[in-house]
Amino acid sequence: MFSLNLFFVRKNNSNFVLFVIQYVFMNVNKEKLQNEFSDELINSILPFWINKMPDNRNGGFYGKIDGTNILHPQANKGAVLNTRILWTFSAAYAKFQNPDYLQIAQRAFDYIQNFFIDGENGGVFWELNCEGKPVNTKKQTYAQGFAIYGFSEFYRATGNENALKTAKDLFYLLEKHKDTTKGGYYEAFTQNWQPIEDMRLSEKDENEKKTMNTHLHILEPYTNLLRVWDSEQLKVAQKQLITIFIEKILNRETRHLGLFFNENWELKSRAVSFGHDIEASWLLFEAAEALDDKDLLENLKKLSLQIADAAIEGLQADGSMAYELINNNLNTEKHWWVQAETVVGLMYAYKNSGKKEYFEKALKTWQYIKTQIIDKENGEWLWSRLPDGTANGADDKAGFWKCPYHNSRMCLQIIELLK
Repeated sequence: MFSLNLFFVRKNNSNFVLFVIQYVFMNVNKEKLQNEFSDELINSILPFWINKMPDNRNGGFYGKIDGTNILHPQANKGAVLNTRILWTFSAAYAKFQNPDYLQIAQRAFDYIQNFFIDGENGGVFWELNCEGKPVNTKKQTYAQGFAIYGFSEFYRATGNENALKTAKDLFYLLEKHKDTTKGGYYEAFTQNWQPIEDMRLSEKDENEKKTMNTHLHILEPYTNLLRVWDSEQLKVAQKQLITIFIEKILNRETRHLGLFFNENWELKSRAVSFGHDIEASWLLFEAAEALDDKDLLENLKKLSLQIADAAIEGLQADGSMAYELINNNLNTEKHWWVQAETVVGLMYAYKNSGKKEYFEKALKTWQYIKTQIIDKENGEWLWSRLPDGTANGADDKAGFWKCPYHNSRMCLQIIELLK
């Protein structure tokens, strides 16, 4: 902080005075923001999962609390939810050293190891029933990625060698079954890693062999694994992934990301996902950071800003980010995860450009989250606001896809970025 003496010595210099005022304002504002994000994470998001989701009868965590805040103890349990819980509470423990967070992370680690891991064929099952018995044994590449993400973070937080070994084993599996001819990763396999007819993550997805979403969430765990494992094979795989995004997935004209591709990387959808665009803008930059390649990092910094600028096309006047654009029809539903990724992506754009308009846009989205998405009465966040502005009570508060990952990661990222 500048001293008051320096301020008064230069009091007649209006430009200097303005600079000092802006400097003080930005730093005070950042400190206030750090406290807001810490408070949201520590006092709202994490307590919801600690107090309401542990399944003390069958182990692990319940599969669902619906949009009206009713618990469904018989709901199936998904790999995505459980691996994201593992990542979230491992990361929270690493940051705050709260033993309650470690207890939840350990619970997730033990349950995944005992029930989701396929001891015969390797990898994690897609879905279990409430008692922990596999009901969908396919090997979704997306789920393997999040398992790597969770196990590598648990190792970072605890030093548990078994967690690191499991993350490495999953990495080797993905590399073994990748497309060595056309490049990239196939969407899904059978239980014993054979080709499968229905490869979709969800019913709304196209049934194509390669998707942007899965590749983005292989990139992300590989970045995390690089932080704890200095592997040349991993570095090569990560560089190949970044190249795929630049050469295959990214539209060179619009700077939006393609969503669904066939085996030969031919685009099969013209839809635009604003949430994935803004998420990719910072995850790609973070991936380059982990590789410690100066030239690549400089290239990705420029590309990151271009992708963020393309995503900003979805920003609405109230600061929220629209969901997607399909056949020139804008879907203005405001999903929780899209808003969270928008804040992070815009803050990274501010970090990499120094342009305060990104910072201001991030603040506006955060204000929208605070007033429209956070459930102040019941905890956690709403799934979405519908296009007419009403709260979406039809989709889960916690469930197969509604996890503590996007909003917790947002809080942790912003706390670090504002230092």
